[in-house]
Amino acid sequence: MSEQHLLKQTLRAVMVGQQRAAADEHRPLWHLAPPVGLMNDPNGFIQFKQRYHLCYQWNPLACAHGAKYWGHWSSADLVNWQHEPLALAPAEEYESHGCYSGSAVDNDGVLTLIYTGNVKFDRGRTAWQCLATLNEQGEFDKQGPVLPLPAGYTGHVRDPKVWRHQDQWWMVLGAQDLSLQGKVLLLQSADLKNWILKGEMAGSGLGGLGPFGYMWECPDLFRLAGRDILVVCPQGLAAEAQRYLNTFQSGYFSGELDYASGSYQHGEFHELDHGFEFYAPQTTASDDGRRLLIGWMGVPDQDEFCQPTVAQGWIHTMTCPRELSWQQGKLFQRPARELQQLRSEPRLFTGVADSLPKIDIGSVELALQVDGDFSASFGGILQLNCDAQGLILTRTNRRTGAAEQRFWSGKVTTLQILCDRSSVEIFINQGEAVMSSRYFPGARPQLCLQGNGALTLHHWRLKRCVIE
Repeated sequence: MSEQHLLKQTLRAVMVGQQRAAADEHRPLWHLAPPVGLMNDPNGFIQFKQRYHLCYQWNPLACAHGAKYWGHWSSADLVNWQHEPLALAPAEEYESHGCYSGSAVDNDGVLTLIYTGNVKFDRGRTAWQCLATLNEQGEFDKQGPVLPLPAGYTGHVRDPKVWRHQDQWWMVLGAQDLSLQGKVLLLQSADLKNWILKGEMAGSGLGGLGPFGYMWECPDLFRLAGRDILVVCPQGLAAEAQRYLNTFQSGYFSGELDYASGSYQHGEFHELDHGFEFYAPQTTASDDGRRLLIGWMGVPDQDEFCQPTVAQGWIHTMTCPRELSWQQGKLFQRPARELQQLRSEPRLFTGVADSLPKIDIGSVELALQVDGDFSASFGGILQLNCDAQGLILTRTNRRTGAAEQRFWSGKVTTLQILCDRSSVEIFINQGEAVMSSRYFPGARPQLCLQGNGALTLHHWRLKRCVIE
């Protein structure tokens, strides 16, 4: 299809559907969500010329996984955002079945996107890694493919994440080899156009792993506290009693990358989030030296189309932006400090859980100091149980009607909980772990606490952010 046709259809979809989507009672007040249609992976997350840019996988034409576009927001403060011109539409032959995920870099003052052009045939598929550059009108000019499908891999090669190291560009790329095993490829370039494959830096059957999934998506490599962290989404891990319970997983390895040889020595795989909805995170370095992360509060192929927002013409949100740090031999995540701008109407509650009143949780932040066992019901839909063993999060599956649970094991001392109409993000022990989930309560949901545990609870209403 021509880009002109795609843009006409997109404009119609937004004009017809935006008002209905915006009026939905489950529409977030400060999390990012698509104007209409389906949104998934965050892409092109970068701070460029003192402004944050965040692109996103988007099908504006339906609540379905079709040929993806890239939408585009920007922000000065990670809180208030503005819509930018559509970044990418799948109009060229090399991206005919979607502009798949990728990243952004500052190439000598030019904001440059690196993304996967997805092409499907009757009996297969291929993938091109492509460039696009920002022009003076705030639009991206496509530069076309710079890397074809490498030999030895199926058409499932995608999601380039690119960074600068010692005057060279480096890329990690998700892949599936011909034995249908998931890998991460490492590539090197002097100019973003001519790439040298250094080899498989990680994957199923490598680095001490046995079989570990049939596809590794959305890799992201960065340096933090003297170690190289590889974030990746392996598909095909078997569920265990209390982990790997989502359809697909998102987690990280910690280790050391030898750039000369392309080898990566790493430790065990750790899940990044223990809730029901989290996938495809992407990180960036901020100008003040922080490593920031935003994820998709969804999981592909996991009952997503049973969510009630589909009937209102939109589906999915991003997580809140998070700051990463390395503590106690783990990757910690905390809400970005900028989000404190949203706080208003502070309140304080203390006492045993049974004695505390019901608390409005439509759009709020809760900070709890915990001593003892308690349970918390979010709008009668999502149940959190806390005891000496850790946390259990329970809800009813919208497709099957059966109870489903997620777990975190350990001693709980503090919880920081961010609620936004249809989402709950629970940060455990100052960011030691996180549980992110969507839920769909009725109007004016309340938190109901029970148990003999002693709680100190700080409560803030969170104001609506500005998206213009």
